[in-house]
Amino acid sequence: MGKRKVTKNNQSGLDSALKARSLSKFLKKKTVEGTLYVESTYNNTKLTLADKFGNVLAWSTSGSLGFKGAKKGTPFAAQKIAEVLGEKAKGAGIKEVNVIVKGVGSGRESAVRSFASFGIDISSIEDQTPVPHNGPKPRNPRHI
Repeated sequence: MGKRKVTKNNQSGLDSALKARSLSKFLKKKTVEGTLYVESTYNNTKLTLADKFGNVLAWSTSGSLGFKGAKKGTPFAAQKIAEVLGEKAKGAGIKEVNVIVKGVGSGRESAVRSFASFGIDISSIEDQTPVPHNGPKPRNPRHI
């Protein structure tokens, strides 16, 4: 049968090894202001930290922290992603960010709140969620 691989997670449901791995890559670039992009869907949440010119400094997703399946789209997963990205932003010396939110998922608000708890000023929050004008063409009726 073989040996079974047993992994232990802490009580938060987050694999501490994956969190440590994502925090190990510290940023080389030092900037003061930047942009935080929050893309939240029903299935996942992605956070990207960029400088004021749009160059990506750091990013994180709920899947990269060890969340699987339906747990990736939860507000708790978004909070943990924002904590990891907040620590990276502190290391880069970022003091102020503009937040651009895209998507309709449940992790939008909790990610922004958790990121703001690291003492980084949020100068503006902009919603760029795409809105369909007419949607796809409906199906033709069946011919029997």
